[in-house]
Amino acid sequence: MQSLLSFKGLVSSLLLSGLVTAAPVVDELKPRASTCNTPQNRTCWQDGFDVTTDYEKSTPSGGQRSYSWTVTEETQWPGPDGVVKDYVQLVNGQYPGPTLFAEWGDTISVTITNKLPVNGTSFHWHGIRQFHTNIHDGANGVTECPIPPGHSHTYTFKAEQYGTSWYHSHTSAQYGNGVWGPIQIDGPSSDNYEVDLGVFPISDYYYDSADDLVLRTMAGELPHSDNVLFNGTNINPKDPSQGEYAVVKLTKGQRHRLRLINPSVENNYQVSLVGHEFTIIQTDFVPITTTTVDNIFLGIGQRYDVIIDANQDVGNYWFNVTMFPNSLCGNSENLLPAAIFRYEGATESNPTVAGPKPTNANCQDVTNYGPVVQRKAEEAALLVDAADPEHQINIDFQTVTPVTWFVNSSAVNVNWDKPVLQYVIDGNTSYPRSENLIFVDEKDVWTYWVIQNLRIVPHPMHLHGHDFLILGHGSGTFNTGLSSSLQWDNPGRRDVTMLPGNGWLVVAFRADNPGNWLFHCHIAWHVSGGLSADFMERRDEQLAFINDADLAAFNENCEAWRASGAPPKIDSGL
Repeated sequence: MQSLLSFKGLVSSLLLSGLVTAAPVVDELKPRASTCNTPQNRTCWQDGFDVTTDYEKSTPSGGQRSYSWTVTEETQWPGPDGVVKDYVQLVNGQYPGPTLFAEWGDTISVTITNKLPVNGTSFHWHGIRQFHTNIHDGANGVTECPIPPGHSHTYTFKAEQYGTSWYHSHTSAQYGNGVWGPIQIDGPSSDNYEVDLGVFPISDYYYDSADDLVLRTMAGELPHSDNVLFNGTNINPKDPSQGEYAVVKLTKGQRHRLRLINPSVENNYQVSLVGHEFTIIQTDFVPITTTTVDNIFLGIGQRYDVIIDANQDVGNYWFNVTMFPNSLCGNSENLLPAAIFRYEGATESNPTVAGPKPTNANCQDVTNYGPVVQRKAEEAALLVDAADPEHQINIDFQTVTPVTWFVNSSAVNVNWDKPVLQYVIDGNTSYPRSENLIFVDEKDVWTYWVIQNLRIVPHPMHLHGHDFLILGHGSGTFNTGLSSSLQWDNPGRRDVTMLPGNGWLVVAFRADNPGNWLFHCHIAWHVSGGLSADFMERRDEQLAFINDADLAAFNENCEAWRASGAPPKIDSGL
């Protein structure tokens, strides 16, 4: 079967020859101009910049970071839990892909070479604001054509934010085959710690290929993940002698920063560490006033930077993932996914205390964490926007096959050969309805949006190009009489939050970043089935932010893609 995401039986000759290696990272270890960021003062970064700096107004001058990565495919791949997978797609031959390291203010360039035999690819830098660099957002069919086989494309953007995130292919559900990896951008923090443990992605894992799973979900199936991996590894839940637990080392008496990421395609989690609490310092790329909790709901695409105090007896402790199937929040064949947190000096053995099960969050994230850099919303402005049908986003789906998800009665269906940005470049306003465009022509004002879920399934909703204020959510149907219950003064802010089943969500973002920005569910099967809209923001200004070199690269890539003869897409293309 020649499909969007796989061409089984063909393996890149580059992979076979063992040439899949990372290019050197330029200036990766270059020290900062100042050393004020110390274990005793993590709020500081360098002269004039600290955790209270509003990154939308001021960003430090950083260095240059250059990466060169290759995407390949492999068959009969020996997976980390001992099961051989028929087919995977990998970045630099790794699972997960290599971590992108940078510091706040750096300019980052990543050259992607596509060595897939027949399929295109694209790279989205999840949560990166891409201020005035929409053309580097990496959403094929929106800001670019896919990168064709045998070709390369370079993404360049500035690290205006800092914290933890991830990158992934935006070519259908391709990241479910392995085309993803973590991002760590160092910067200040709202609390102190001695040890940075680095990124810790928790990902669902399937033995079938992502394109096979797309077809099954179109037919109405709800596949369970075969496993849940912690930093790319776990035991086989059906044969614990295969694979191995992820092990994280703690030092007694020290505070440790852990960067949690959920890069799953379908599973949302509640995470907890037996005998320990989490002090949350950041939600997505937004530093918050610290708060301490005993478990965290981690939706798909979300990130939490937390501090763990190693204040317990030296020993081994389970780091647990809990999933509640009745919450319609994902299921796994691994009923007790876990990793091991081991104190220095402890025996190399499994923990013996299972720990309590957290209270069911019912697939809803906490939305009232207070950002350090504050924003304020206006009730009067919401009442105007909420009354406007253009600011009401209704989500529904059809259960007859193929299962399809609709935003305002339309399933998104992007055109890889002619991205939305091409219309902007050409001055063509004959936009197809299937692009699900929502026009935002206001300049530098807060825009308010009411998202109504007409079905029982919750959705982790992600916005490109912005973070958003989370003013509130609830069950039933939203009406303006509920506005008094919303959070107006310094509401929670991030780029992914949950839309409740049979419920509503109210968010706001400032129209300060001209571009074409997707707003979509991050369950891969749902966006594959159509659940996405595209905010076309300040369209008349977009062309001015595209330089000649970027325009030439855009045209060259699209010309090569249209001539590539790659197989047609089987879904929305996102």
